[in-house]
Amino acid sequence: MQQFPDLDLTSPTFKANPYPTFADLRHQDPLHQITLQSGRAAWLVTRYQDADIILRDERFVKNAGNAFTPEEIEQFPRALPQQASSFLSLHMLNMDPPSHTRLRSLINLSFTPRLVEQWRERIQEITDELLDAVESKGKMDLIDQFAFPLPMIVISEMLGVPSADRAKFRSWSNLIVEASGNPEAFRQAAGELMAFYQYLLELLESKRQSPANDLLSKLIQAEEQGDKLSQEELMAMVFLLIIAGHETTVNLISNGILALLEHPDQMRLLQEKPELIRTAIEEFLRYRGPLLLATQRWVREDLEFGGKLMKRGDHILVALSANNRDEEEFASPDKLDITRKENRHLAFGKGIHYCLGAPLARLEGQIAIGTLVRRLPHLRLSVAPEELTWRPGSLIMGLNTLPVTF
Repeated sequence: MQQFPDLDLTSPTFKANPYPTFADLRHQDPLHQITLQSGRAAWLVTRYQDADIILRDERFVKNAGNAFTPEEIEQFPRALPQQASSFLSLHMLNMDPPSHTRLRSLINLSFTPRLVEQWRERIQEITDELLDAVESKGKMDLIDQFAFPLPMIVISEMLGVPSADRAKFRSWSNLIVEASGNPEAFRQAAGELMAFYQYLLELLESKRQSPANDLLSKLIQAEEQGDKLSQEELMAMVFLLIIAGHETTVNLISNGILALLEHPDQMRLLQEKPELIRTAIEEFLRYRGPLLLATQRWVREDLEFGGKLMKRGDHILVALSANNRDEEEFASPDKLDITRKENRHLAFGKGIHYCLGAPLARLEGQIAIGTLVRRLPHLRLSVAPEELTWRPGSLIMGLNTLPVTF
């Protein structure tokens, strides 16, 4: 039996190809206990069936306050002052009902498929503008010049964030997601994260003074109408929408294009049959989705699950990249097939925490990748695949750069 000492989920080297290791774990020990860089033990969930249950089971909670006593939480290490760290923790992804239900209800109506569809024309316009800017050059970094700016412009316009501040958000977003799973990286980033906190304070105050027809203004108005959205919750909501509203879509677009570049037959098929873009996006989400792990969960009470004894307060990490390659759920899971019909991937999660922005991410992915392969039919990598490097942090699956020629 293979041993798995020192499995570092934050390592860019590991993330370049985690799938063989995940497959070995799934066969040998699908609920495998690892030691995180914080020193805390965690259960790594690599089997689809287990993940499907855990993502919906109320015994596995998102709010640490439902698994630990206040005294135990006081012992948690902190990288930031309490006031500033609240905007990193008091958002929906770290909440259970009824708090989660209340917070989600305030934002849910802004991300329905019907309302998101109204952005189609604007997303297409942004996509074409970005490609117009590079088309004559014959080369680009697909992330820096296309995959990043597209969703960042969209979420900024939806929220009402000034266009001049988008570069700051990229810097802050990179810090946060690349520090995930690494307490020391968070401590080193404390100064920048405090700057992010201060920026959000000032942004919200400016919206209070001068409301507009944007999502931030609506959230502030909801707060003032007594919907019990505190200042800290409002800050956390804005943080979540900015980070989650672009970070996963950047990686959906770039990972999807990389998958096509590595599988020329699938690229040709999509170019010949552009109507396959919907199933193609679902396959990109499954094959190499934007997240390595789901956001963390805690065991609420002592229990037995999957033949393992789990203790109250145990840390749960659902390995989405592993679950989406489970051969018990997917035929030929390591094969990219943009025509795949049976594709119940977990890239957007499951249950009450199913990704609120899934309709927007899907629409952006369909337009971005569909337009790219149509307008730049001779797209190819300008470096060897093994030269590509992956971003650190345990949460995301994303490249640092994706240099292409066309």
